[in-house]
Amino acid sequence: MGLIRDRQGNYKLTGSTTENDVLAAAEGILQAKLQRLGSIGNPSDASDFLRMRLGALLHEEFHAVWLDNRHRILSTEKLASGTIDGASIHPREVVRAALNINAAAVIFSHNHPSGVTEPSAADREITRQLKDALQMIGVRVLDHLVVGAGSPVSLAARGLM
Repeated sequence: MGLIRDRQGNYKLTGSTTENDVLAAAEGILQAKLQRLGSIGNPSDASDFLRMRLGALLHEEFHAVWLDNRHRILSTEKLASGTIDGASIHPREVVRAALNINAAAVIFSHNHPSGVTEPSAADREITRQLKDALQMIGVRVLDHLVVGAGSPVSLAARGLM
């Protein structure tokens, strides 16, 4: 029942496969691809993974892709989970997470369950607060991606950071 992975790393359907099984397998495949990249040359390298991880959620979640000084992936982490229209992010907790993983840089991402990827004023403000807090400990915020229907929106690409 579900999906299994064979010795070559390929996924095979077994019995009755649910939508959640397929989504979990897709997230696993994209995470393995992201890990194989080893490093992130630009924020769009993580875009597919983050869209798969966050795009179908019915509540808001805030995630971080923690990177070392060569932008090699240290970890991906959910920092907060919220409701249909918001998640509370506390800069103190984000700083603690950065220090625990010994990160040098980060790409933030969160979803808009409505599907609308236009960054809100609150999105821009929390990005500024996190950037200021992390700058004090030497962690660079490379981007903040807003995930919804279609392609994620990059705050960095829009000049909003």
